[in-house]
Amino acid sequence: MAQRTVLVVLFDHVQSLDVTGPVEVFAGAETHTPGTYRIRTASLDGAPVRTSSGLTVVPDRALTAVPDPDTLIVPGGPGTRNPDPRLTEWLRAHGPRARRLVSVCTGAILLAGAGLLDGRRATTHWAHSGRLARHHPAVDVDPDPIYIRDGHVATSAGVTSGIDLALALVEEDLDRDAALSIARHLVVFLRRPGNQAQFSAQLAAQTARREPLRELQRWITEHPGADLGVESLAARARLSPRHFARAFRAETGTTPGRYVDRVRLEHARRLLEDTGDGVEEVSRASGYGTPEAMRRAFVKALGTSPAEYRRRFRPAPVH
Repeated sequence: MAQRTVLVVLFDHVQSLDVTGPVEVFAGAETHTPGTYRIRTASLDGAPVRTSSGLTVVPDRALTAVPDPDTLIVPGGPGTRNPDPRLTEWLRAHGPRARRLVSVCTGAILLAGAGLLDGRRATTHWAHSGRLARHHPAVDVDPDPIYIRDGHVATSAGVTSGIDLALALVEEDLDRDAALSIARHLVVFLRRPGNQAQFSAQLAAQTARREPLRELQRWITEHPGADLGVESLAARARLSPRHFARAFRAETGTTPGRYVDRVRLEHARRLLEDTGDGVEEVSRASGYGTPEAMRRAFVKALGTSPAEYRRRFRPAPVH
């Protein structure tokens, strides 16, 4: 395989982890398989940039002096709010020439500003998805997944999800074993699938204000295999089913059923990742009852079966 150039665009107030996360993955791939990647960084004028956390990063060269790369990575950060028009024009001219065009976090807003996401499905950090959708109605914004591949364009939710996306690209270029080896080296225990939600059940739902509902949220998480129907949960909260359902949604921002679905899915995923339990055992322990019910839940939420999920995302043993 010919060596591929990975170019990371730099600008003032870029999010440093949006840059270094993917860079560490591709650097790890180069260590694993020498001659695979040539990693370059560039700013508009080749001058050092100051990240949003105050770090100074010195690029290799100016954007105008770099050849078109194989993979072009556009990170995010506060610097995407009012980008230099020259950066937008450079992306508009050079973005389509890259074999793969990648954004991390609000880098998607820079791509959208250059017209490179029109007609495509894309994601960004959950806190900025509304801004992306409002300002760029031609983009099909999905705020939920940690990353999305649409043709040669890939967008990610931001910060650590840039690592997940970079690992997926390395697996595409090399193989699964190489990506898992890099993940282990970075102490990333799980290469998350792109359609995994940005939030866990506990993060996606607000914490209820009232103690009985807060305690119930914790109890649901600890007992995914129990009877978690509305009537049973209402009885535990000492409320009528109707009052309970209304209060739970008002205080957590989601319905009891959706919260339970998320908890069970996460519990099943952890068992598949961390144990050797069979699919039937996992389905019972997670409250699905049958392997078929769990399979339907996995396909709906993650686009893959439990068996395939385990095959793809459980790291191989370290010898």
